[in-house]
Amino acid sequence: MLSRRFALLIALAMTALTAVAYLPALKGEFVWDDDAHVTAPGLRSWDGLGRIWSEVGATQQYYPLVHSAFWVQARLWGDHPLGYHLVTLACHLACAGLFLVVLRRLEVPGAWFAAALFALHPVQVESVAWISELKNTLSTALFLGALLTYLRFDAERRAAWYGLASVLFLLALAAKTVTATLPAALLVIFWWRRGGIEARRDVVPLLPWFVVGAAAGLLTAWVERTLIGADGIDYELSGLERFQLAGKAVLFYASKLLWPADLSFIYPRWVLDAGNPAGWLPLAAVAGIFFAAFRLRSRSRGPLAVLLLFVGTLFPALGFINVYPFRYSFVADHFQYLSSLAMIALAAAGARLAAARIPGTLRFALAGAVLLGLAALTYRQSGDYRDAETLYRATLARNPGAWMAHNNLGKELLASPESREEAIRHFEAALALKPDYAEALNNLGLALSQNGRPREALPYLQKSLQLKPDAHQTHNNLGIALAGAGRLEESLQAFTEAARLAPQVPNIRENQAKALLLLGREAEAAKQFEAAARLRQRQ
Repeated sequence: MLSRRFALLIALAMTALTAVAYLPALKGEFVWDDDAHVTAPGLRSWDGLGRIWSEVGATQQYYPLVHSAFWVQARLWGDHPLGYHLVTLACHLACAGLFLVVLRRLEVPGAWFAAALFALHPVQVESVAWISELKNTLSTALFLGALLTYLRFDAERRAAWYGLASVLFLLALAAKTVTATLPAALLVIFWWRRGGIEARRDVVPLLPWFVVGAAAGLLTAWVERTLIGADGIDYELSGLERFQLAGKAVLFYASKLLWPADLSFIYPRWVLDAGNPAGWLPLAAVAGIFFAAFRLRSRSRGPLAVLLLFVGTLFPALGFINVYPFRYSFVADHFQYLSSLAMIALAAAGARLAAARIPGTLRFALAGAVLLGLAALTYRQSGDYRDAETLYRATLARNPGAWMAHNNLGKELLASPESREEAIRHFEAALALKPDYAEALNNLGLALSQNGRPREALPYLQKSLQLKPDAHQTHNNLGIALAGAGRLEESLQAFTEAARLAPQVPNIRENQAKALLLLGREAEAAKQFEAAARLRQRQ
């Protein structure tokens, strides 16, 4: 047992080392969809805070607690990324601290080492360096807080502890619904500790949690499908293919924990084929591991409990439920932030037991070497999140087939006239990989138009609208290209349609007004300029 002073020194050292490991990301800018998660100007009022909780669709995802945290931060430091990065890192450190307390409460060997492994493991970089993933770090902290409090209730059976645990669980669900797995995780922990589960003592108090968690999960699945767009041809998998995917995903996540090499923001999207016998090998391997752990349970229930916790917490990301990222990859590092706790605890406990006969000084030196190595990997990985261009270039270096990264890198390059030709090449690369990519078609059309080639832009913009006829920005870009090609009447029609689809976007009204002016319709143009000015005043 460590003395309090020594334990405090270790905690401070781990906190400092983790902060240093994430230093490149702390200096970073917003990437990918961060700007869509950070509270929009129209929601930064008290009324906006109410909408965050009461209006599904007011924010990127319906995780009202996370977006309330963004709301507070927007009022504190606006659009400056540093504050957001510090809050996410603080939540990550809180997760590591709570993980330590939970493991010590459960008397798991190697608790300190496990907490340090979790804090410094490079697979966590995506959740900590990417501001949007505050939902991961905040929800996991609340998950662990609820777990710890419920363990206190289980020991003392006091209603106050049950009530506090229930509040923390509801808050965790409001941050991310993967935490709905907590009641099942508690039952696994009780079985591991006691060798069995009593219905009245163990199951009945958790029934309300199961019901609320299932409702939250159904709501999130509906939001993903109907509001975010996790539907369509990219998600058309047969039942057998989904089982095949689950087996591959479980092995993938475990392998990245054991050997965190070639981590990427976007991994290659697997081709699934239920008729290919080789495609079933991963699922067979997972089944074999479960069978071995089941046979071992009379000697030790730990391995089976860890497998149940790991796979059970991963379940929402294993392919049985559609989530938006499946459009471009079936796996992502941030999907296993919560589930990694179980595997890390097992690894740390195994290392502690294996090192029992090693002298204390050498044991600390070996543990320190492992942690410093992980910190170095995390430092390098977090450097990918300095800015969007760096992130997409790093992604393409590891996964050249990442069509979304080609498109997004092109959008970053398009902001500078000097890099438009390179942007065009990336849009073309995205379309070579995914010809029906409406956003890349639109972006390529815009790039060609901006580069003085409006006639070449028209077919791409028109095809994009065939795929997504209600995309107001594409109608707007079509209007720009048509105006550049001298087709003013058609240009006005495109701007008018864009304004119909998005009446609150001022730059579309301004383009509509300019088209009217070029056609000699000054009075109508003046009205549109006035409407655009009013819209800008409201922003």
